[in-house]
Amino acid sequence: MIYITEVRMDPPGTEHGHVAAVKWEMRESPEAGESTREEMVDWIGNKEGFAHVRDEAGNEVEVRVVRPEEAQPYLRTYPADGIPSDNLLSLPRY
Repeated sequence: MIYITEVRMDPPGTEHGHVAAVKWEMRESPEAGESTREEMVDWIGNKEGFAHVRDEAGNEVEVRVVRPEEAQPYLRTYPADGIPSDNLLSLPRY
């Protein structure tokens, strides 16, 4: 499992669909990296891996792929209650 720690946004950079890339780190190893939105959508969407974000309270929030009918797939966080949240957009920018 990985934790997404930072996001890079495409202009104007305010919505989930504007996340262009993410920085991440492995849970129990020193491995870290950067992936484009497309790479992360494929990795999560094809069930190859799981990604989470830590919220302000330190809770783990799951990152899922959203596939709208008339737009490119994008990433969004879903806490335990299953309601979409903005935890991904709250991360530091790079």
